[in-house]
Amino acid sequence: MKSLVCVRPGHLEYKEEPMPRVQPGQAILRMRKVGVCGTDLHAFQGTQPYFNYPRILGHELAAEYVDGDELGGFSPGDQVTIVPYFSCGQCIACRSGRPNCCVKLSVCGVHEDGGMREYFSVPANALIRASGLNHQQLALIEPLSIGAHAVLRAGVKKDEFVLVVGAGPIGLGIMQFAILTGARVIALDTNAFRLQVCEKNLKINNCILPGKEDISAILMEMTHGDMPMTIFDATGNLQAINRAFQWIAHGGQYVLVGLQKEDIHFSHPEFHKREATLMSSRNATRQDFEMVMTAMRNKEIVADFWVTHQAEFGKAKNVFPGWADPNAGVIKAVINW
Repeated sequence: MKSLVCVRPGHLEYKEEPMPRVQPGQAILRMRKVGVCGTDLHAFQGTQPYFNYPRILGHELAAEYVDGDELGGFSPGDQVTIVPYFSCGQCIACRSGRPNCCVKLSVCGVHEDGGMREYFSVPANALIRASGLNHQQLALIEPLSIGAHAVLRAGVKKDEFVLVVGAGPIGLGIMQFAILTGARVIALDTNAFRLQVCEKNLKINNCILPGKEDISAILMEMTHGDMPMTIFDATGNLQAINRAFQWIAHGGQYVLVGLQKEDIHFSHPEFHKREATLMSSRNATRQDFEMVMTAMRNKEIVADFWVTHQAEFGKAKNVFPGWADPNAGVIKAVINW
């Protein structure tokens, strides 16, 4: 079988691998779709933290169950996705019901090889049934779950102003679930096309394209002098992360969802006088996945508009570098089998 390997930054290569064999506690899947996320693109560009090469990328999966351990009662042909954060089940985070930040966490496609291959063996306890969702929907569950988890972790409230910095898939997921809570969402991105997506598909009227204008003044006007009670960073960009500290409302909070390698810097007096809260939001839980899937079945969340680029697996090597170009207009790229 074929796999697509990121051998080193900027270089992908197809390789032949043996078919996986059934192992205790494992399930063998046939890939149907794999979403390409920011982590995959950053790994390709060489800017992803906690990353080693070579690596098979891909953790936003839609797949067909082929064979495996009887755990869970799956049958050949069942359509599934997975929770791609493989946890130990024993550390303090796991014992506290937070396996998404397990001490020994291994993320499929990041810390270990992922799903950009024809067949894939995964822990059987990571499987989730499609239960009526199609392959494209299944491939979007994971990034939506990251957004849902961040909104739940922040405890976003009805009618409060929420600023989401970054309108890529993670930012869009945050916006969609913040809207479901009744929050008043403001989108900020340096990409005009992505803001147009927010306006058209999410009906967000308050969008900011940074330029020469004073963003603090714009936010003051949009929030009637209050400033955003919750700010989410979904960029993973150091300059964007550091800049947004100045926009937190008094008594507000800043949630870092995006990830980058460097140290963040902010004014302690400015942060302190606001009695602000700084938190991170990492990955998602099975409960988040199930909540997202329920929201999709109930049509509370529609994310098909995310998919702007697609390619067959055999052509993915050639088109992948173009997807990493910020000017390519990519919201979400998907690889198909």
